[in-house]
Amino acid sequence: MTMPKPASADVLIIGGGLIGLATAWRTATRGLSVTVCDPEPGAKASFAAAGMLTPVTELHYGEELLLGLNLASSRRYPGFVEELREASGGADPGFTTSGTLAVAFDADDRAVLADLHEFQRSLGLKAEWLSGGEARKLEPMLAPSVRGGLLAEDDHQVDNRMLLAALLAALEREPKAHVVRAKVAELTVADGRASGVVLDDGTAIAAGQVVLAAGCWSGQVRGVPPEAVPPVRPVKGQILRLNVPRDYRPFLTHTVRGVVRSYPVYLVPRAHGELVVGATSEEQDYDTSVTAGGVYELLRDARALLPGVTELHLVETRAALRPGSPDNAPMIGPTVLPGLLAATGHFRHGVLLAPATADAMAEILATGEIPDLVKPFSPQRFRK
Repeated sequence: MTMPKPASADVLIIGGGLIGLATAWRTATRGLSVTVCDPEPGAKASFAAAGMLTPVTELHYGEELLLGLNLASSRRYPGFVEELREASGGADPGFTTSGTLAVAFDADDRAVLADLHEFQRSLGLKAEWLSGGEARKLEPMLAPSVRGGLLAEDDHQVDNRMLLAALLAALEREPKAHVVRAKVAELTVADGRASGVVLDDGTAIAAGQVVLAAGCWSGQVRGVPPEAVPPVRPVKGQILRLNVPRDYRPFLTHTVRGVVRSYPVYLVPRAHGELVVGATSEEQDYDTSVTAGGVYELLRDARALLPGVTELHLVETRAALRPGSPDNAPMIGPTVLPGLLAATGHFRHGVLLAPATADAMAEILATGEIPDLVKPFSPQRFRK
């Protein structure tokens, strides 16, 4: 049965990925009525992702400010998923604390990893340097050529598909929340303020506040004034899913992030036998085709680190679009148009930043107060 579309809401969220759904759930628990509009909730980048929660091993130079937000969100994950489990009626969000092992394929890659370790230490981060032999003791499937590793015990993972299912279940049980499976055609503006949206079937929904959370499509909503359009771009990522036969389990016990001849690759094991291998990073506009080259490169580099990966069953190839921003950091909070907020541009960290973003957006939407944690990530920071 098709549920009727609400005529109005306190908050309307454009986009039903992890960021939009988590924000909707947290905002509804603050007592506001919330409507999420998305023709296929949780079907794009959030569905394709690997679910790594790795602020330490995914550290990049120049992103020290973002590191603080990443760490804060990582610390919130245990409480976030437990509350979600209860709110969803017992759905398992798939959160595990198995730790992450970063490894190097050859001597040059080892130098890159050693440099990263020094950077981590300079910022007070916890990561243990391992020899190649010590890394293989932790993960016996690693290739003999592996030259060294970094163990980050506090870098975890979540099964993003299970997390999406839990969020949708929680929203279904939340009387103040509605998920409308339809595309937003246009933002409506009245008296200089965002006032709601019009759906592609012509239905108008009024809202006290509107949130742009449509990932890399957040900048393409009609009706948004040019000065309020968030500067997001699509960054293509190709990703593979393999199945580990029961006789081979556990194939890995940690998430493995590798550097192979200067190219990054990661392998994320799931308890139910899935192994996620990713991911390319391509500036290809809105192209979501899977290419032979992309699949080859991922399998080549995965095999260099774990030769046994070629014995696994390839069950899925997929390409999705991350929402990139000019400084690779998210946009969280009010735009220049009153009543219009943004929660987008999370790039590589959408899954990791879901709890912190949702909590901050719920606070802003409920009280108008911007938490100190997200003030540096205002959508207005790019205004000239």
